Amino acid sequence: MDTNKLLLVIIALFLPPLAVFLKAGVGKDLLINIILCFAFYIPGILHALWVVNRD
Repeated sequence: MDTNKLLLVIIALFLPPLAVFLKAGVGKDLLINIILCFAFYIPGILHALWVVNRD
């Protein structure tokens, strides 16, 4: 795991939409993550970790 991915994982644990934005930019993934974070925080974290670790 390189340093950038490790940093994104740490950001995803505390600020999931920011991690998704940094990895995928503005788009459907960011919108989905924001909705998940407003509804329930834990699914937002899981989605952010999935986006960050997907290649």
